[in-house]
Amino acid sequence: MLKVTSPHTHSALSTGQLMRLVIYATLPGLAALTLFFGWGSLLNVALASVTALACEALAVRLRGRPVSFYLGDYSALVTAVLLGLALPPYAPWWIAVVGSVSAILLAKQLYGGMGFNPFNPAMVAYVILLISFPVEMTQWTAPRNALVDDQSAVGIIEGLRMIWAGAPIDAYTAATPLDTLKQNPGLLLEDLYSQDPTLVSGIWAGAGWEWVNLAFLLGGLVLLYKRVYTWHAPVSMLIALALMAAVFYDGGSSNSGGSPLFHLLSGATMLGAFFIITDPVSSAVSVRGRIIYGAAIGVLIYVIRTWSNYPDGVAFAVLLMNFAAPFIDHYTLPRTYGHKKPRKATEKEGH
Repeated sequence: MLKVTSPHTHSALSTGQLMRLVIYATLPGLAALTLFFGWGSLLNVALASVTALACEALAVRLRGRPVSFYLGDYSALVTAVLLGLALPPYAPWWIAVVGSVSAILLAKQLYGGMGFNPFNPAMVAYVILLISFPVEMTQWTAPRNALVDDQSAVGIIEGLRMIWAGAPIDAYTAATPLDTLKQNPGLLLEDLYSQDPTLVSGIWAGAGWEWVNLAFLLGGLVLLYKRVYTWHAPVSMLIALALMAAVFYDGGSSNSGGSPLFHLLSGATMLGAFFIITDPVSSAVSVRGRIIYGAAIGVLIYVIRTWSNYPDGVAFAVLLMNFAAPFIDHYTLPRTYGHKKPRKATEKEGH
């Protein structure tokens, strides 16, 4: 029986080296989040990382495996970093802790560890948190250049106090651009952009958010250059999302879903495209499969953002397509050398 497993890599780098590259590539995005939203994201990443490594060590130890060997692949640290980046900057401390425990113990180790988890652990944790704690998971602080009365962003000491105490101070919170568009009170987009402080302070997709997305795009291009993964999934996702936004864009009415550029540079678009859907374990493995996988995620992101109750749909779209990845692989296996037609994943060799 022909067997398809993940992950596959053609790089001479070890798993640990590849994972470190991914962590390094997130640094421009983390720096942009810190610059525009304060120290909260950095604190979230640190707290999530400590919790994730502790959970990984505990699970590996209970399974009788060498702890240092499994911590050395940095997969748990990558999961923690991605989760910390996705969380609101000043979410209560227990949000990062509960999320990291869910990601490592429920979404990863419960299935046997790295290479066996069918779903992206960081996105599983994010959805668990979003459904369980909707208030805490939607309290984003306003970007630095959109704060009223020229207030400065939250300092690190104040940030620690806010994270430890619970919810952010109301003076610092603001709706994200995706939230603002979804809750449009009936204004034309032109009027909405001129009245909302986050949108009016930005250029394309809201103050801070567009630069955060461009920073993650930079990190993603570095990973493409280093051939950590191929271009097929991220590019197809971005093209599909842009095409959906273009097809349904009505020029800026009060019911508009936003322009293609708005969707490409808002929310978690670039984080999702270059750091989430490229997970080699839970995504499709063939070239055609990655294109279909990425394009379907792009379509789902637009559908969820525009017609559901959630302003951003990256996590839900990724998990839905994690379900479909084995089905996609079943029908998109490449033609084996010496065969005239591609075989299905369940077809026996020699037939």
